[in-house]
Order: sequence, then C-alpha cells, then structure tokens
Amino acid sequence: MIKNNWTRPEIEAIYNLPFMELVFQAATIHRQFNDPQEVQISTLLSIKTGGCPEDCSYCSQAARYHTDVKVQKLMELDEVLAAADRAKNAGSSRFCMGAAWREVRDNKDFDKVLDMVRGVNDMGMEVCCTLGMLSESQAEKLKNAGLYAYNHNIDTSEEHYQDVISTRTFDDRLQTINHVRKAKISVCSGGILGLGETDQDRIGMLQTLANMPQHPDSVPINNLVPIAGTPLEGQNPATIWDMVRTIATARILMPKSMVRLSAGRLDMSHEGQTLCFMAGANSIFSGDVLLTTPNPKVSSDQELFQILSIKPREAFKSQV
Repeated sequence: MIKNNWTRPEIEAIYNLPFMELVFQAATIHRQFNDPQEVQISTLLSIKTGGCPEDCSYCSQAARYHTDVKVQKLMELDEVLAAADRAKNAGSSRFCMGAAWREVRDNKDFDKVLDMVRGVNDMGMEVCCTLGMLSESQAEKLKNAGLYAYNHNIDTSEEHYQDVISTRTFDDRLQTINHVRKAKISVCSGGILGLGETDQDRIGMLQTLANMPQHPDSVPINNLVPIAGTPLEGQNPATIWDMVRTIATARILMPKSMVRLSAGRLDMSHEGQTLCFMAGANSIFSGDVLLTTPNPKVSSDQELFQILSIKPREAFKSQV
C-alpha cells in the first residue's frame, strides 16, 4: 500500500470520493498503520520573530508587510529551555523552534540554535526546527546536535506557488528537504489551505509530497489564518469539509506519515476536529500561540482528548 508513484488521476479519484466514503477509507487505512486513539501533542515556539525578507503572502512576519508583529531578536538559551520544560509538563512530546529567517547562516545565532537543539534533545523530547533554507553542511550540524525533525513546508502546488511567494522558488523548497533527508533528519513537510488555490492545486501539492523518494515522516495540513496587513488578509480560509477531505486524502496516500492538524484550529469546533482525527490526523500543536497566530487553549484540547478517549503519543515512538 506504500507507493511513491501516484498519478494525478489516481489522486483525483480519491480526493473526489463521496465525503463519507472518503473518510471511511482513510479511517480504515489509518487503523492499519496507526493507533487511532493516539495523537501526538507538539509545541511550536517562535525563537526569532519578524523581520523576514521573504514575501510569503500569508505571513505576518514578513518585513515588507505592516502587521502587528514586533521584531524580536533570537531568544536566549535559558528562555527556550524553560519553554520546552513547560511544554513537556503540559504533555507535549515534540518541541519545534521556528525562526523568521530566509535561510540559515553560519554565524553566532546558528551556534545558539545548535545549543538549543542539544538542550531540548537532552530533555527527552523530539526536537524540531523550522529555520528556512538549509545547506547540506548545516543539516549535518543540526543532526549532530541532536535534531530529530526539520519542518519545511511546500505550501501549495508547484503551479500555484508563484502566486503566493516570489522570493524563493518551489525547487528551493525541495532542495532543502533533500538536504534534510540526506542528513537522516526526519522530514516534516506539508501545506496550507485557503491560499486561493483550487482543488487541483491541493491534489498537486499532495502528489508532490506522496511521490517524494520517501514520504515525509510528518505532513502538516494548515488552514490559513488571515492576518491584517498581509496580501491575503481578505482571503477566506478553507472550510472544515475541505480540511477533512485533504487530510483523508493525505492519509490514504501516505499511510505511515504523521498527519498534523496544524494552524487554523482556533476556528474549528470540537466536532470538526473530531472529523479530522477520524480521517487520519494524529497530531496537533498545543499552546495558546502558534508562532504568531492564536491557537486553542490547552484546557480545550485536554477536554476534547478526554471526550474522545485520546491518549498523547510518546516521544520517539517511530524509532521503537
């Protein structure tokens, strides 16, 4: 059932199944490869906020847009480790650190990030980073410091990409992912719905991910959170039906991957999130803020987990 040569018509046929049949098929496959009562809780911290030179039209941290985000320098090591400790005590088994950089540079800031990676790794958590573009040697340094995963989303289809971002190419994204995979770091790569894309763009995005030499270990599916001051501030996010349909298709195409229900959960009801879990989502981000956008309160997530009898996934389970 694991394949890396999905055709566009094959994915279209899955994506366009009647809704309940699609969810049923995804749920069936989910149970064959995963524990349906288990969801990983992850925490995402912005360790360097704002001032990014990129022009990603959805992002509040781009320097060229006038948003409410205040530029903040790279956090200190002790601050980050304290945040990781709080996240671990709240039930998170993965801690992801994000920096608003176009690319990693070999300087003192990168050395500080390597120290952060070592510190979080020593706490027994899966440590993840999302720092922009990455060279082979930088990926190796992160691996040697104990990095478990690297997030680098492709965002959308190759065809729609240039309508969203002009300051780097789709191939730039794929090159960084290749560097991460070559360093034997777990690949985390997914996309964002609600960027003005079509169903064909969503299908194309999923095809790119599912036809990688090895499926990404993690596939975040985000929903746009419109930010005032960005080009997409008036864009309508995707509906819950689109989110579930995309998650279900991702689960069928990439049965072993963690499918992460990521940004946009604040506007989802418990019932909507439950549909996402039924369709194969098995990870969420916990905490009141997701980089710079609001996220459901920890107590709300705990309530939903209790209702659904969901248990948090332990760290490093895929290595056992």
